[in-house]
Amino acid sequence: MSPASRDPWLDNVKMVLVTLVVIGHAIGLVEASAGSHWVYDFIYLWHIPAFVFVSGYLSKSFEWDRRRLKSLFYTLAIPYLLFEPALFYFRREVAHEGVEGPIWLIPHWTMWYLIVLLMWRLVTPILKRHWLFLPLSVIVSLLGGLWNDDTLMIPRFLGLLPFFVLGLHLKPRHLAHLDDVWVRVAAVPALVGIGVMAVYTDTWAETALLWYDTGYADIPIDNEIVFQTRLTVMMVGLLGAFAAMSLIPRRSLGWFTTMGTATMVIYLFHGFVIKTFLALGWPDFTAAHPILGLVVTVIGAVALALLLASPPVRRVLEPLTNPLGTLEKRRDAHRERREAARSTAPTSG
Repeated sequence: MSPASRDPWLDNVKMVLVTLVVIGHAIGLVEASAGSHWVYDFIYLWHIPAFVFVSGYLSKSFEWDRRRLKSLFYTLAIPYLLFEPALFYFRREVAHEGVEGPIWLIPHWTMWYLIVLLMWRLVTPILKRHWLFLPLSVIVSLLGGLWNDDTLMIPRFLGLLPFFVLGLHLKPRHLAHLDDVWVRVAAVPALVGIGVMAVYTDTWAETALLWYDTGYADIPIDNEIVFQTRLTVMMVGLLGAFAAMSLIPRRSLGWFTTMGTATMVIYLFHGFVIKTFLALGWPDFTAAHPILGLVVTVIGAVALALLLASPPVRRVLEPLTNPLGTLEKRRDAHRERREAARSTAPTSG
């Protein structure tokens, strides 16, 4: 998508959501603070559904043709193959976490989204054929909780599928209603209500349900109501996603909007920084100063997202997120320069 044709609202949404991803992962450093659990649950109630929805919405054009399959391989498969072991060994050797293999087969921490998004994209040509795949995806999600094997993060592939399929089927005219005045007014009490629900997450649900990767057998909820609870979590997630997106400005916000085009850089690299702070003992500081630690951690997470998306850092890191594509572009640019030089060179005779 060329800069002129990009929707600034979508870039704003992407930047907000990926920043929330960084905040959510950084909060793992401040678990000693009681307030951190509320912030964590509030974010996780809706930000992953929103992220998946946007991913689905931006996947509408995917087909099984050579160009798109090549792009999928370059932008998702290769980064997964490279960053999955890189993050695994960084966590084990630098952060001294007791993570275990196997790599690739069972995605570690943040890397799950790459492989799951790749699988969603591969079935996109089927899922977008008819709107009936939307209610079917809800059934699949509810039944997905019966799956206890984390191989390739199939539980999340199944559990979050409705948000992806909804993104595939909603059109720009549908999302335009998020800008209606009544929707934006209603969004505020909706998010406040979700904030209140987050205080009592373990009363009406379980935090594990917000991850969409924990099987029902491992959740202390009666079998009679666990399906209903999962459906409630999904509905709250959808409400929160749309409420938050309705409050995000649709106009270009300049540098912030531009940063929304660097979400892959933020996503792939923020984990290394967070785990570095773990190795440096940041949790010990936050345990001694829980409130200050939580505030500084959240502010630091926002600053980290902005830093990684800043032009100087992005220029250095972005080629690493798509190394084959970068090499191909440089090769093509070099070929074009040679052809241009040859065409302008004086001829003898």
